[in-house]
Amino acid sequence: PPMLYKSCAECQRPTGVAPMPLMNYKEVRPWARSVKERVVDRSMPPWFADPKHGEFANNPSLSQDEINTIVSWVDAGAPKGDDRDLPPAPKFTEGWEIGRPDLTLSMKEEQAVPADGVIPYLYFRIPTNFTEDRWVQAVEIKPGDPRVVHHVIAMLEDPQRNRIGGLGGITPNKRAVISPPGSARLVKAGSVILLQMHYTTMGEATKDRTSVGLIFAKERPRIALQGGNAMNTRFVIPAGAPDHEVRASKTFNEDTYLYSMMPHMHVRGKDFTYTAVYPDGRSEIVLSVPKYNFDWQLDYELKKPLFLPKGSRLDCVAHFDNSIKNKFNPDPTKDVRWGDQTW
Repeated sequence: PPMLYKSCAECQRPTGVAPMPLMNYKEVRPWARSVKERVVDRSMPPWFADPKHGEFANNPSLSQDEINTIVSWVDAGAPKGDDRDLPPAPKFTEGWEIGRPDLTLSMKEEQAVPADGVIPYLYFRIPTNFTEDRWVQAVEIKPGDPRVVHHVIAMLEDPQRNRIGGLGGITPNKRAVISPPGSARLVKAGSVILLQMHYTTMGEATKDRTSVGLIFAKERPRIALQGGNAMNTRFVIPAGAPDHEVRASKTFNEDTYLYSMMPHMHVRGKDFTYTAVYPDGRSEIVLSVPKYNFDWQLDYELKKPLFLPKGSRLDCVAHFDNSIKNKFNPDPTKDVRWGDQTW
């Protein structure tokens, strides 16, 4: 259980995204052989960073000793241990991962989601009605019906609908965005939250009314957090190309700390590397994801924020496999451009 608590419980709990909880002996015992298979082939817990580059605060990976312990336990018939040796189970806030929000804002009305078909991305505006600038320390996006909400991206607009920042997003395995100590996101007076909603049908008609929970910083932060720093929306992946390179870069015009990275591609995504290039010409790989997996939209949080002095550049290099050898490829005969939908 200590290993499962540390590396699995975030998803494998009653309200988590995994299909079954694994919080106690009774729940784990029927799945013992499956657990062994998944930890031996390292498909669980999901983590795709090359260990040669960077240390990450949210790395759930099991050590080889921990894997060996699980294998020995399963091979011995998965015996039950002494309850007195059991450490306390991790506590999760039911309903909200961030704890009780200071403010909850919701879509103005429910959105009907049909039983089948493809739904284009939908956009909903929620006024904050803030009369003064506010610093937000934690954000959680809570779908009304999580079965049909694939992902949500929360952006900030001014009353004239100019994009002025981002609040964060959620994916199937991540609902909350919590700022590191001493940092927060600025939400200006009069801001409107724009929700980009990706609904996926599930064979049953339903309704969704998604909410956004906010926790405010208790004092003005030392560091203002921003996201979405390096993007490329103008690429073309040629039909059949097995290893097409796409680059994006960001040069920082002030001293900056890099906290986390979230490589994002769709089903033709193959690998993704972030390299910091410093003003003196020195460079280092900050994150390498040699086998990108679209099913897990992971955020890689650095154990120690990386200082990027003014003039530093972050280079992102991605490769896409649009060939017939990519078993996830919907159509290798098509050139592929930027697009919202997965295919």
